Amino acid sequence: MKPKYRMGTFPTLFAALSLTFAGFAAAAGDEPITPIKAPTGIHQGKAELGKKLYFDPRLSKSGFISCNSCHNLSLGGTDNLPTAIGDRWQQGPINSPTVLNSSLNLAQFWDGRAADLKAQAGGPIANPKEMGFTHELAVNVLATIPGYVSEFRHVFGKDKIDMDQVTEAIAEFEKTLVTPNSRFDHWLRGDEKILTADEKAGYALFKKSGCVACHNGEAVGGNSFQKMGLVEPYKTSNPAEGRSAVTGQDAERFSFKVPTLRNVELTYPYFHDGAAHTLTEAVNLMGRLQLGKKFSTKENAQIVAFLKTLTGDQPSFALPILPPSTDKTPRPVPFD
Repeated sequence: MKPKYRMGTFPTLFAALSLTFAGFAAAAGDEPITPIKAPTGIHQGKAELGKKLYFDPRLSKSGFISCNSCHNLSLGGTDNLPTAIGDRWQQGPINSPTVLNSSLNLAQFWDGRAADLKAQAGGPIANPKEMGFTHELAVNVLATIPGYVSEFRHVFGKDKIDMDQVTEAIAEFEKTLVTPNSRFDHWLRGDEKILTADEKAGYALFKKSGCVACHNGEAVGGNSFQKMGLVEPYKTSNPAEGRSAVTGQDAERFSFKVPTLRNVELTYPYFHDGAAHTLTEAVNLMGRLQLGKKFSTKENAQIVAFLKTLTGDQPSFALPILPPSTDKTPRPVPFD
């Protein structure tokens, strides 16, 4: 049996501060959540190339795993598994966060070890428990595919492909994966009739209870790191230590990036360990562990109803047709 890790307890002062935050926002007449805006300044050539790379399993040792395997754009940008499945069917150490609206995060990965999307994009390719390849081998594969050689040259103006170009292109594509026009966004813009009475009541509870202290802004999260288990310890068998693994500071042990709540009805299971399988369960746990509050069945249902209004327009495009391999392209090694 795996050992249980107890995540540190903070004073209930955090809950009081959360209520104060919500009160100030209401008094000022400002909503703590803002509508998602469509992406701007996208380099179309890089984004189109990045789209191909995002879906291309040849960037993995097995020739089977792509970025889309764990961040499936048909499943809300995640894989709906507690933890990811990697090379040779290895169990990943942590839940796959959604790629949707990830450009709005203050950093990437649950522990924030990548500063931006470009820094994140190369990580899984070279991770032996994820795509199981190396950057050098991935670039070598691309260099044997004439269609890619030509497209990289056209987009970057260089004769030689390198990993910097690969990650820049993938990041540019991921910047396009925003989900505007949720029903809640329409409500924020003045359409009072688009939400039901229960959905509005759920949002009022979400603010009054202090959830907005962490889940605010355009992405309704993703812009801060917080301890998991502020008021009551969180017990899990998952060994992830959060920010302390990056900073070396014990005070940041079990501190994780607050996940976005955009499209949250699609991105189950929840938390860094994927332990909560339903929104009802997640709301109950967050209320108790982070705010010291026990929601009634009705309150929980109202908050869940509100959260479902955050689902926006999903990415929609024709699947890219990938350029074919050649006789010189290294063959995948799925079972070694």
